[in-house]
Amino acid sequence: MKTKKQDYSHLSAKQPIGIFDSGVGGLTVAKEIKRLLPNEDLIYFGDTKHLPYGEKSREAIIEYSTKITNFLLEQNCKAIVIACNTATANALNEVMQAVAGRVPVIDVINPVAEKVSYEIHTNVGVIATKATVNSGLYKKSIRKHNKWIKVDELATPLLVPAIEEGFKNHPITHAIIYNYLSNSKLKNIETLILGCTHYPLLIDEIKQYYGNRVRVIDSPNIVASHLKIILDKYNLLNDQNTKPSYHFYLSDLTKNFEKISKKFFGKSIDLELKVL
Repeated sequence: MKTKKQDYSHLSAKQPIGIFDSGVGGLTVAKEIKRLLPNEDLIYFGDTKHLPYGEKSREAIIEYSTKITNFLLEQNCKAIVIACNTATANALNEVMQAVAGRVPVIDVINPVAEKVSYEIHTNVGVIATKATVNSGLYKKSIRKHNKWIKVDELATPLLVPAIEEGFKNHPITHAIIYNYLSNSKLKNIETLILGCTHYPLLIDEIKQYYGNRVRVIDSPNIVASHLKIILDKYNLLNDQNTKPSYHFYLSDLTKNFEKISKKFFGKSIDLELKVL
C-alpha cells in the first residue's frame, strides 16, 4: 500500500514551531532548536500541572497530549515537536490522528533510535520513565533498523521529580544517579540513551559517573537536526526572521521552569498560564 505523499503547501515558513512536554525537560530540545534554527519563532507548552507523565496512565497521557496538540494547532504552528519521550511512547499515533496530516510531527524517540541503529553500537542502554520503558518503543524502534543491537531499558522514575524540584548538582541527584546506573541491567552497555528530555539537564553528572567508559547520546541535538531536515524538505525553514519570539505556556507556573527557561532563552521571555 502506498503511503500518501505529504503536502504542506498551505503552510508558511513564517509560522511558529510548536513544542510540548510535561515540564522543563522539553526545554533541552527547545534550546537546541533555538541554537540550530535561530530565526524560528517558538511556542512551548509545559504541562507542569500534570507532571510527571511517566507515572500517569496511557489514557491520561493521550488526553493531555492531544489537547496540547490541538492548542498548538490553534496557535498556527507549522510543525509539532513532541519533546517528551513518555508522550511519544504512549500517544504518538493519537497526536498524528489529531494533526491529520496538516503539519509535520517530530517525536523524540524515532530519530534517536534510527541514528543509534546505524552507528557502531552493540549493547545500548536506555534510561527513561516507567511509562516509556513499559511501552518498549526504544527497543522496537532500534531493532526495527538493526536487529543485532542488544537494548536494555531501565525505568528511572525518581529523576524527573528531582529535576523539576531543582536538584541539579545536588547530593540527592548524585545518589539517585549512582543507584540507577549501577543497576545490573546496564552492566555491559557501551552507549546510553537518555530516554527522557529532562535527563540532559543531568548529562554532566551522568558522564561523570561513567568517565569515558560509556558514550552518552545527545538526544536533543539529534531531534533538532531532524526537525531542520524536515522543515528544509518542505521549504518551511525561516531564515528571514531577525527577531524571533519565544512564547511559553504553562498549565501551572513553577519557579524551576521560570529559572531554567530564562537561563536558556534570556530574561525577556513570555511565560503565560494556560489551563486546557
